[in-house]
Amino acid sequence: MTDAAWRTPDAGLLRAYQLVLLTRTVDERLWALSRQGRAGFVLTARGHEVAQIGSALALEAGRDWAWPYYRDLGVGLSLGVTPFEIFLGALAKGDDPHSGGRQLTAHFSDPERRIGSISSEVAGHVTHAVGSAYASRVLGDDSVAVCWFGDGASSEGAVHEAMNVAAVAGLPVVFFCENNGYAISVPLSLQMAAPVAARAAGYGFPGLTVDGTDIDAVNATTSAAVSRARSGGGPSLIEAVVPRLVPHSSQDDEKYRSDEDRAEAAERDPLPRLEKYLMARGLLDEAGVTRAQRAAREQVQSDLERALAAPDPEPERARRWLYAGDAPFGPAPKGAIP
Repeated sequence: MTDAAWRTPDAGLLRAYQLVLLTRTVDERLWALSRQGRAGFVLTARGHEVAQIGSALALEAGRDWAWPYYRDLGVGLSLGVTPFEIFLGALAKGDDPHSGGRQLTAHFSDPERRIGSISSEVAGHVTHAVGSAYASRVLGDDSVAVCWFGDGASSEGAVHEAMNVAAVAGLPVVFFCENNGYAISVPLSLQMAAPVAARAAGYGFPGLTVDGTDIDAVNATTSAAVSRARSGGGPSLIEAVVPRLVPHSSQDDEKYRSDEDRAEAAERDPLPRLEKYLMARGLLDEAGVTRAQRAAREQVQSDLERALAAPDPEPERARRWLYAGDAPFGPAPKGAIP
C-alpha cells in the first residue's frame, strides 16, 4: 500500500476518507475557479473519488507506475500530489511542477512519483502504461503499471491494441475503467452492448466489475490484481461503476441528460456512503465529519492562496519546448529560440 496506515484496516479507511474529502473539496474549488474565469477548463472527479482513491492506495509509492487520466484528481492526491500543485496548474502558473502551466487542469506528470504524463487525447496513455509494464519486464524489476480511463476511452482502438499486447506478452499491468455511464454526451447504451469488463475474456485475462462507491470492494479487487501482476500472472481489467454527479466538464451544459438521471446519480454519491460506513464501524461521528470538512477546507484555501500569489510564467517561455535541443528546465540555451 502507499500509506503505512493501510497496514491496519481502520486507519486505512480513515486515511481514504480524508483523501476522498480532500478530492471533493479541491474539485469544488476548481469548479468555482472555472466559473470565475480563473481556471480555463475543469474536468471533475465528483462521484469517482472512492474508485480513484481505493484503487490508487493499492499501489506502492515509488515502486509501481500510475497512469491516470484527466479526471483522476483522487489518484494524484493519493500518490502525493498536493492541492497547491493542482492549483498552480489550474491557474497556469509558471511554478507548476507538472507542466509549467502549459497543460489543462490535473494533467500530472511526475517521474519521481512514478506518475506518467496524462494524455489529453482520449486513451492515449493506455499504450504508454503497457510500455512501462514492458520496460519493467526488460529491466527485471517487479513494478506494476496501473492505468485509469473512462468508459468512453474503452471504445478507442488504442485500448484494444494495448490490452492485446499486454495479454500476449503477459505484462504486469492493471487496466482500471471508471465507468460513469457517459462518454461526454453519449450514454453507455449507445456505446456497447456488454459490460466493459466482459471484453477481457476476448484477450484472455480476467475482467471484473465492482461497485465504484464501495471502498473495500475497490481496494480489495485492485490489490488482488496488482499482486497477481507482480507475481507474473499478467494483466487484469477492472470496471468500477461510478455515478457522474456533474457535467462532463466546466464547458458542458448537459442538456442531453434528464433531471431524473441526475437525481438518481446524486443518490449514489460515494462520499455520504463512505461517511455512513465509517460511522457504522464506530470510526467516525458527526463531530468527526465536521472536523474533517473544516481541515480539508482550510488546507485547500491555504494552498489556493499560495497558488494565486505565485508568479505567472515569463512571456519569453511561450515558445519553449517546441523545438529539439531545448533544455527541459531553466533558461533557454544560448542562441536557441526563446
